[in-house]
Amino acid sequence: MISIGQLTVSFGGFNLFNDVSFMVNARDRIGLTGKNGAGKSTLLKIISGLQEPTSGTISKSPDITVGYLPQQIAITSSKTIIEEAYVAFSEILDLERKIEKLSFSLSERTDYESSAYLKLIEEHHDCIEQFELMGGHSIHGNVEKTLLGLGFTSHDFNRYVKEFSGGWRMRVELAKLLLKKPDVFLLDEPTNHLDIESIQWLEDYLKNYEGAVVLVSHDKAFLDNVTNRTVEISLGKIYDYKANYSKYVVLRKERREVQESSFRNQQKMIQDTEDFIDRFRYKASKAVQVQSRIKQLDKIDRIEIEEEDTSSIHMRFPTPVKSGRIVLDILNVGKKYGEKIVLNGIDLKVESGDRIAFVGKNGEGKSTLSKIIVKEIDSTGTVTPGHNVKLGYFAQNQDELMDENCTVFDTIDRVAVGEIRNKIRDILGAFLFRGDDVLKKVKVLSGGERSRLAIAKLLLEPYNLLVLDEPTNHLDMRSKEILKQSLINYEGTLIIVSHDREFLDGLVNKIYEFKEGKTKEFLGGIYEFLEKKKLSHLNELNIIEDKKVIPIQETKAKVVIAETKIVDKKNNYADKKEWDKIIRKAQNKVKESEEKIQQLEEKIAHLSKIMAEPELLEKYEGKDSIFDTYSNFEKQLHVEMSHWELYQMEVDDLINKNK
Repeated sequence: MISIGQLTVSFGGFNLFNDVSFMVNARDRIGLTGKNGAGKSTLLKIISGLQEPTSGTISKSPDITVGYLPQQIAITSSKTIIEEAYVAFSEILDLERKIEKLSFSLSERTDYESSAYLKLIEEHHDCIEQFELMGGHSIHGNVEKTLLGLGFTSHDFNRYVKEFSGGWRMRVELAKLLLKKPDVFLLDEPTNHLDIESIQWLEDYLKNYEGAVVLVSHDKAFLDNVTNRTVEISLGKIYDYKANYSKYVVLRKERREVQESSFRNQQKMIQDTEDFIDRFRYKASKAVQVQSRIKQLDKIDRIEIEEEDTSSIHMRFPTPVKSGRIVLDILNVGKKYGEKIVLNGIDLKVESGDRIAFVGKNGEGKSTLSKIIVKEIDSTGTVTPGHNVKLGYFAQNQDELMDENCTVFDTIDRVAVGEIRNKIRDILGAFLFRGDDVLKKVKVLSGGERSRLAIAKLLLEPYNLLVLDEPTNHLDMRSKEILKQSLINYEGTLIIVSHDREFLDGLVNKIYEFKEGKTKEFLGGIYEFLEKKKLSHLNELNIIEDKKVIPIQETKAKVVIAETKIVDKKNNYADKKEWDKIIRKAQNKVKESEEKIQQLEEKIAHLSKIMAEPELLEKYEGKDSIFDTYSNFEKQLHVEMSHWELYQMEVDDLINKNK
């Protein structure tokens, strides 16, 4: 599909890529890996056509479409979430509007036998055929399904994009890209702004996708679950492995051992040759042999080995002072912003030695509770620290709290105590600060560099309770492993907000899931939690209270879910009065939906009448064109019909099960 041929990229005499060649084939699932700065993001930009190489070629068929999602993008939009998502189908929607106009023209004409009328019919037929070939009838369901999969609720659909944070806006961009279904996806850190459930949904989507996928990610579990090929970028060259990330790590180790052996042999040969040249350089009898050896050295293709990272460093952090058995007592904590209730009556106890993960969808209150614990924001209820608790906190704005006029080295030197002060450069190297980087002042560091420095600083202080909010967002895999091993050896109590399953695996022993203002405790590791969630998914989904829109295509799945929930509800509400209340609630949903459908049908009928009368059409005044308004009402009707079908099925099944 795409051929990269003899690609070279140079910056000021330095070669980022040197004569690189490889192919991207149909159905490939490629993970790009390499150290920070190796050129992963640059390669994606070049393949997408946003950046030109110094030399070399990127060849692809004219009909191949490429979709590229960068790590960051400035998103400004005055549209709602669902309107922005429909931008992915602009060509289909234009065609839909054209069909509507042609239909209107046909309804106005009476010259049924004329060639112009027949030509209009033919054009109308061709447009409908093209519309169907492009999947026009399924776009509404696809938009809803994709937005829901990426964590939006149906209530978010009509909110404006500008109301959402940068992370959620990136999700809209990802949704648009997925809906376009290009032949090749180029994804640069697509999981950075996703929660665990959305990451799992994206994994399933990409695994079953018909096209090719090339992605950069520091999420090992995501790479393992999606990719079947790993392309490593090292010292301007690429090494292609037909394996996912975990298998690549094993194969890379074997390759490196061979490289090191070859490197040592070559270095010995070079040294021996240079010794010979130095020894006999000025002897006339050896002049020919010396010149021969010099030419031999010039022709050698010297083996290079990338400097090994510092992930093997074993850091011993100061042992924290022991706290009491109860580290935190959280009682009836609540928090709301305006009318939105984020947390409601949260009760939990944190005991000494607990290793807790806060998980759940974005916006469910994980970071909010973290901020309440460290007294960064107020709340109702109480948070009582235990005896002798010394709390350390890493937030996503932690980098803003450091002294900007300090150097990287001094920032760590100020908090390092004991023998570890001799390893400051090694510690900084583990967090990607190497060479002269340690002499940079904090004020010139990027946001990612500041975050890494803040983590390194935090781990050197003798806290006995650490609260970490998304600590891995700017770390590559080797740096994450450094942090993880450090935390495994840490002797205090941990509370971590994270969506990185691989990072949490083996690090936490208790999970709190945040959902609808409440928390639910799970004892065990992250993968045990995820397994329980999958096994009990049908039993835990409350379809009666679920506000998500489920496309009509999934009716069979909905029946299974509904039946399972009905059995659970009947067991939980043995009291007939309570059961009747549930039925009435479901019937009210049907009634409300029917009223909305009637209102929309009346609006559509009214607009149809105006479009059928030229005089009325001339007098029409509206914010948008009448055709756009008409199309918008039809879309809303389609969505509401989906709602109605689901609600009606709930009512029927509830009544049948109650007989």
